[in-house]
Amino acid sequence: MSTTFETIIAVAKAVTPNVTPVEHHGDLTIHVDRDHFMDVLAELRDNPRTKFNMLVDITAVDKNTSPDRYDVVYFLLSLEFSHRVRIKVGVRDDRMELPTVVEIWESANWYERETYDMYGITFEGHPDMRRFYMPEDFMDADGTQLYPLRKDFPLMGIPGSLPLPPKEEI
Repeated sequence: MSTTFETIIAVAKAVTPNVTPVEHHGDLTIHVDRDHFMDVLAELRDNPRTKFNMLVDITAVDKNTSPDRYDVVYFLLSLEFSHRVRIKVGVRDDRMELPTVVEIWESANWYERETYDMYGITFEGHPDMRRFYMPEDFMDADGTQLYPLRKDFPLMGIPGSLPLPPKEEI
């Protein structure tokens, strides 16, 4: 690991020792538990040795395993140092929420809404938690909300919602 990565990891570990750094192909990802992730994010933003002042994106990964089915991933950028880091926080399928980080980065507003809309993960304290792309009534026939980027979403879409094009004979 380079000195840059060591500094980032040291700053995160100063907040909580419960961080797991992973370096892969020159990129750093830090896994943080849900109880400390907001403190780690705020420290990475405010610490003069890291200055991650830009939230580039938030998304989720559906690993399709229980109980830790999802990882919410925060992509951070330090404009001053030109460093990047990903912070991953595990989300259980029986507890599908995390606190909002809008107080840390205002741009999280849009990214959290998009993550909610595509995966169904809610962000507690968000100022406007509603769907972003899909209509509010995007539901299954039984009234269950649907989230298109989940692994259990039907690959061919919702049966009967749109006609498929006719098969061409070869």
